Amino acid sequence: MSKKRNKENRGLPERCRWKNGAVRYRVPPGLEHLWEGKTEFTLGKTIAEAYKKLAEKETQFSNSKTIGQLLDRYIAEITPTKKPRTQDNELHFVKILRKVFGDMPLESIKPKHIYQYYDKRPAKVSAKREISLLSHAYQKAVQWGYIDKHPFKGEVIFGEEKPRDRYIEDWEIVEVLQLKSAFKWDKTLVIQAYIRLKLLTGLRKTDLLSITMSDIQEDGLHIRISKTGKAIIFEWSDELRKAISHAKECRPVDISPYLFCTKRGHAYINERGQYSGFNSIWKRFMKRVLDETRIKERFTDHDIRAKVGSDAGSLERAKELLAHVDAKTTQRSYRRKPVTIAPTK
Repeated sequence: MSKKRNKENRGLPERCRWKNGAVRYRVPPGLEHLWEGKTEFTLGKTIAEAYKKLAEKETQFSNSKTIGQLLDRYIAEITPTKKPRTQDNELHFVKILRKVFGDMPLESIKPKHIYQYYDKRPAKVSAKREISLLSHAYQKAVQWGYIDKHPFKGEVIFGEEKPRDRYIEDWEIVEVLQLKSAFKWDKTLVIQAYIRLKLLTGLRKTDLLSITMSDIQEDGLHIRISKTGKAIIFEWSDELRKAISHAKECRPVDISPYLFCTKRGHAYINERGQYSGFNSIWKRFMKRVLDETRIKERFTDHDIRAKVGSDAGSLERAKELLAHVDAKTTQRSYRRKPVTIAPTK
C-alpha cells in the first residue's frame, strides 16, 4: 500500500513534494546522473515551473537513442511498480547492463551480442536475469514508440539449467536437530525451531519469517503467501503445536509481534524483503553442522522446502503444500527422491 500523501502535496506529480518553499522531485535510485547527481532535485518555486521542468525531462526520455537512455526510463517508470526486493535487484542489473550496452544505439543490438554477453558473464544465473530485464525494456521500447520491433525476442534461447538435486535424508535432520547450543543466545535453537516449522509447512523463507503472533489463531496457523497473495490456514496438529511452542520459547523478546525475531524484537525480514541478518545466522549454523555432525554436504533453506515436496505422498499433495500454481514447477525442482518402479514379472 502506498503511503498517504500530505495535504499540501496532493495533486502534485508522483515523487514530487513541497519542501522549503519549492517543489522538489525525489530522484529514483540509479538515475541521479540525469538530475545533476542529486537525490532530490528542485523543480521550481511554483507548480507551473515544476511541470515545465518535468516536461523537459520527459522529452529527454522520449528522445532516447541509446540502450542506456532506454534503461534510464525503464528504472524510472517500470522498476518502481515492482516489489522492493525486485527493485533492488533490477537497479543492480541495470548498472551491469549499462556498462556493456549503455552507449549502443537502440536498433544496433543483435542476438549475437546477447549470446556474447552471456558467454562472458561468469555468473550465468544472474546473466539470464539481466538479459530478461533487457528484453523487457525492449518490449517497452516498442510500446513507447522508440523502435518498431524487438530485435532479439524469440531469437535467443539458452539451454535449461539442471535443477538442484540435493535431497536431505531423514538422518541428517535428526543430526541437525540434536545440536546443542554453544552458549545461551547462539541462535542454534532458533534455526532448529525454524527447520521444524518449515518441515511441517514447506513455507518459503519470506513467509516463515513474516509470521506474527496474530497469525496463530484457534483454528490454525494463518498465512498469506507473499508470492501469490493467497490466504491459507494450516490446521492444528500435535506436531504443529509443538513446533510453534518451541519457536515461541526461542524468542529473545516475549512481547515481539513476530514469531521469529531479533534481540530487539524486530522481524528478520525487512520492508524490502531482505533477510541478510538471518542469512548470516544460517551460514554460521551450517558451519557448525559440517564441523560437528556426520553431515558432509551443506544444504540450503531451499533444500528443506524441496524435502517437503519430495516426501509428500503425491505430486498433487506436494503442489498443495508448497503453494505452487503449476505442478510442473513442483515436479521439476521439488520432487528430488528417486522414482520407485516395480520390475516386470
